[in-house]
Amino acid sequence: MDMDQRALAASFDIEKHDDLVTAYKNTKAFSSDKRREFAPKYGNSLLYDHHTTSLVFNDPPAHTRVRRLIMGALSPRAIAGMEPDLVALVDRLLDAIAAKQNFELIGDFASAIPVEVIGNLLDVPHEERGPLRDWSLAILGALEPVIGAEAFARGNKAVKDFLQYLETLVVRRRANPGHPERDVLTRLIQGEDNGERLSEKELLHNCIFLLNAGHETTTNLIGNGLVALSQHPSEKSRLIEHPELIKTAVEEILRFESSNQLGNRMTTERVELGGVMLEAGTPITLCIGAANRDPAQFADPERLDIGRNPNRHLAFATGAHQCAGMALARLEGAIAISRFLARFPDYALNGEPVRGGRVRFRGFLSVPCVMNG
Repeated sequence: MDMDQRALAASFDIEKHDDLVTAYKNTKAFSSDKRREFAPKYGNSLLYDHHTTSLVFNDPPAHTRVRRLIMGALSPRAIAGMEPDLVALVDRLLDAIAAKQNFELIGDFASAIPVEVIGNLLDVPHEERGPLRDWSLAILGALEPVIGAEAFARGNKAVKDFLQYLETLVVRRRANPGHPERDVLTRLIQGEDNGERLSEKELLHNCIFLLNAGHETTTNLIGNGLVALSQHPSEKSRLIEHPELIKTAVEEILRFESSNQLGNRMTTERVELGGVMLEAGTPITLCIGAANRDPAQFADPERLDIGRNPNRHLAFATGAHQCAGMALARLEGAIAISRFLARFPDYALNGEPVRGGRVRFRGFLSVPCVMNG
């Protein structure tokens, strides 16, 4: 083990809400750049290229430049304009579920929503969306703290296949641009009015990032939420009786069952955090799930309370790296969960849900359900 690998082996975990906020907001001392951390893990591979090029694993000013371009296509007006199509999509999925006595919550519902939404954002033709979820799962699976040869190979193949697909999609989009206020890919290709552009590599890898970021976490938000409500019947009944609580319910689900459990930073200078002096080059693990149940911030943190207010959870991070798509994720979660409950108030689990088996992301691979009543 060389010196860099020995340094990376000793990580400092932080679990307090306020300490995470400090690390998120001080991007100078707590770096998101993963080149040093990922080099021994991925070597010279497509996974290394992807994860060191995408928005989330870069610091300002590179992060700021890419984020600004993406946010231009995720304006409040653009997201509001997505609502009718999102409602129609959810209702189609619910119609299909209604034809069954038994259904699978993730495959039949939760995972189908964000894939379609991100597919619409990038304007991927419907007939070409089939591989998107599997590519996303393979790439995100390779982000686990420790991976085997099979997960490494699967992740690299997914990046390769996704890049090849995007190259052809970009050629087609350059020839026939979409509306830059609604089509994120067109927005990223055309850049800013001041001439700011992404390189071809930045463009392709950040399209992959958009799918991955928008798919896994929103699938988990919807799946985690409906499972948690089924396991807390009084809160489920409360939300059914008071549908106006859906916005605070979504925030509480994000806190109680954080889709993203872990983040990482690297100290760039000697800095104090949580009463501990950390040397430059110390890897930091941000324990998001723990911070979202910190009793110093949340009263009775182990209780699901769909009316909790205030609720300063960190499921979307904070500071410069606050999730660029959080308004869209909230809209997807609110529409999916509220319309599901209105249509199927008596749904119940029909067997043991199967967790995704990953440390970084908290969600389910499958949740067998049954219609009652």
